[in-house]
Amino acid sequence: MERAQGPAQFPLERGGTGDLLAGGADGPGRLRALTSVVLDTLETAARARGGPLPAGGPDAVARRTAALCDPVLPEEGVGAEAALADLVRAVAEGAADPADPACVAHLHCPPLAVAVAAEVAGAALNPSMDSWDQAPAAGVIEELTTAALARLVHPDAPAPDALITSGGTESNLVALLLARERAAPGPLRVMTGANAHHSVHRAAWMLGLPAPVVVPCTDGRIDPAALDRTLAALDGAPALVVATAGTTDEGRIEPLPEIADIAERYGAELHVDAAYGGPLLFSERLAPLLKGLDRAVSVTFDLHKLGWQPVAAGVLAVADTALLAPLSLRTDYLNADDDTEAGLPDLLGRSIRTTRRPDALKIAATFRALGRRGLSELVEHCVRTAEEFGRAVDARPALRRRPGPIGISTVLFRPVVADALGPEAGDAVVAEVRRTLLLDGRAVLGRAVAEDGDGHHRLWLKATLLHPVAATADLLPLLDLVAEAAERAASGEGDGGDDHSEGGGGDTAAPAEERLSP
Repeated sequence: MERAQGPAQFPLERGGTGDLLAGGADGPGRLRALTSVVLDTLETAARARGGPLPAGGPDAVARRTAALCDPVLPEEGVGAEAALADLVRAVAEGAADPADPACVAHLHCPPLAVAVAAEVAGAALNPSMDSWDQAPAAGVIEELTTAALARLVHPDAPAPDALITSGGTESNLVALLLARERAAPGPLRVMTGANAHHSVHRAAWMLGLPAPVVVPCTDGRIDPAALDRTLAALDGAPALVVATAGTTDEGRIEPLPEIADIAERYGAELHVDAAYGGPLLFSERLAPLLKGLDRAVSVTFDLHKLGWQPVAAGVLAVADTALLAPLSLRTDYLNADDDTEAGLPDLLGRSIRTTRRPDALKIAATFRALGRRGLSELVEHCVRTAEEFGRAVDARPALRRRPGPIGISTVLFRPVVADALGPEAGDAVVAEVRRTLLLDGRAVLGRAVAEDGDGHHRLWLKATLLHPVAATADLLPLLDLVAEAAERAASGEGDGGDDHSEGGGGDTAAPAEERLSP
């Protein structure tokens, strides 16, 4: 494979920080030249990939990537331009591209250009958000951003607050940590639905809490009667109920007002994991779906899902800033008492991390650029597209949608031919369809086990639609791909992708006209 050519060594000998650094007065000029290399390579590589995923499977991707990037640490450097050209080409040609309408497997969004541009500025300046003298203005931007988000989640609370986190996993961890400290001497009992994100269980384990009590679900949501019985059995012990507004597999929103009433009746606190569903608050039309969210003591809210931010962009909102007091920490080199008393802001208690990136910058840029109305339009587009996609599935005789309403922007469906084969064989066909399309590089679909209309659990293909501008027409070829792959798999013609995972290079790619790509 041809490699980009460049100077034999990184130009240390030229002198002047402009050749090395992104910051300072000279840095932007050097960064401008290197950014051009990155952007040109991204554009070329996306066309070369030709679809939402590289064809050939893990082994083929690994070989192509290593051919461009190995050794990562050579004895002599190849130069900045050549290194960027090779690595960006490798990662872009080998990317799962969420900007492609056929990349719908996960809560994996295509980032907005304004957010990515702001990310470049943040990376170049490299403020560390753990002390004022490392992030004077960035700290102010974070404060303004978290205040806006806190007021969005808890509009009627007297002193709401929010933290920027690395995502839902960290937000849920911090929520349980704060609840544990409030419950001292405890122990705190956590209860959550069988549909809860795995991070709730992991957080309890990390914090030394008893394993969460799993409350049965009905139709993918916590059964309120079962929650009532579970809380009654605790006999007043400190408890935190974790509800979900936007489940990972189905996009379902729990009955938050009813759950809040039950928790309040037994003196329990409520935390809501709204990592997926939280951005519905931007829309006046959709916000009522989250009725009761403001009754939670804490709320997880992600913007690298239905918010189109580059990873990471998580939020933990709390009803009262005093709830964050357990995170306070003093260390003389970052927030000495006399510095704080003299008026230097204390940033250390704003996270469980020390060094952390200025992730609020890209969020603030997006908010300022689009405003609440612009964000609302993008959220509503995704929800509307999912509803239209669901109707398109219903109109296809070869496909069947999971009974019930669409979950935010998640659609579960499966080929009808799988139903005729019995539970185990039918689920195997669904799994093979997904892997075949993955290894061909033609579509990135998710998978989920969920209850069917007859009460049995089956394997479904999952489309999580987060593309803020893709039209329903852009997604319809995906249904044809699924139907065709299912017919082959059910008839025994499918190979499960084994040849692809062992094959080399891009020879296994489907013809461009058969691949769904913008």
